[in-house]
Order: sequence, then C-alpha cells, then structure tokens
Amino acid sequence: MQSYFMAFLIGGLICVIGQLLMDLTPLTPAHVLVLFVVLGGILSGIGIYQPLVDIAGAGASIPILGFGHTLVSGTLEEVAKTGIVGVFSGALTAAASGVMAAVVFGFLMAIIFNPKG
Repeated sequence: MQSYFMAFLIGGLICVIGQLLMDLTPLTPAHVLVLFVVLGGILSGIGIYQPLVDIAGAGASIPILGFGHTLVSGTLEEVAKTGIVGVFSGALTAAASGVMAAVVFGFLMAIIFNPKG
C-alpha cells in the first residue's frame, strides 16, 4: 500500500511542478518537456534520480523525467560494458522497448478509433 501512495505522491508532484511551470511562467509545454527530459538526465547522471525511482517506482519512472533517466542510465551502463561505443548505442538500447510500445499502441489506437479533425 505504501508503494502505491509513494508512486501517487511523487508522480503527482512531478505533474504539479510541470503544470505550475506552464501556468506561472512563459514556458510552453514543449519547453517544459525538454526541461524535464534534461533534468531527468542530469539527476540520473549525478545519482539522485535512481533512489527516487527506488522509492516511488512508476511514479518516478513513467513521467517524462523518467525518460531522461532511462537515456542516461542506459548510456552509462553501455559505456561500462563496451567503452566509448556505448555513448552512441546505450540510450537507444535502453529506450527502444518503450518507444516501440508507444509507436505500436499509437498505431493500433489510430486504426481502432476515428480521430476528429
């Protein structure tokens, strides 16, 4: 039960921060998206984001900050295995299944439902 609460709390706080940035600053949703991906990568690179994922689970790994974390942690892991070549392949390898799932499910939804517009 505690893990559900922490996922809800951390994920909700991330979303509230993003919404406040869009409402109270001149930042557009695209700016906030890029800011969160970069921030997730930076926090992952300095070792702060993984403990947050360990505490909050999906509440920290599903928001867009988690995508930045996935890219950086995948790159660091691949660099440790293969050396400098891992800089080019690590992020793609780590994020491939999530990106592929988004493409496949998006395609299926476009076939099933008739979009307006």
